[in-house]
Amino acid sequence: MEAFVPFFPLLVWVVPLVLGFVFGQLNEKRHYRSIHEREKAWLHLPATASRYPLLQGQVARSELVGGSVVVSVDYFKRAAAGLRSIVGGPVKSYESLLDRAKREAILRLKESCPGAHEIVNLRLETAPLSKNARGGIGAVEVFAFATAIYMVEPGAV
Repeated sequence: MEAFVPFFPLLVWVVPLVLGFVFGQLNEKRHYRSIHEREKAWLHLPATASRYPLLQGQVARSELVGGSVVVSVDYFKRAAAGLRSIVGGPVKSYESLLDRAKREAILRLKESCPGAHEIVNLRLETAPLSKNARGGIGAVEVFAFATAIYMVEPGAV
């Protein structure tokens, strides 16, 4: 029994890292599946950064729409980012986090304007929301905002 005592401090670090990696990967894959399904459902609604509508026709109305999401960094990604900050270079562990957050915010924006024909002037804003004791990012918010365009239906007066 005493032979395992020196390994106890190592287990305190390894077990949370392994659990963070496994559950973080499972959660991320589940979220990506949800994003893919919803993106297919909203494929008919184009969203562009252009200031002008791509569709031809008379505009019936327009409105400001937005979508926001907050995504937390899992324990493994936080540890991997900490190691990367020592070595230097791109922090790949945060890239998927920001990709998921951006895509989720755009989907929420699209879901906020059912019946729109086009979304123009799409903009994204990001902000770190919480920081841990060492100054690392704990969560990130992505806010998408744009103008939803509703066209006059053919045959309508």
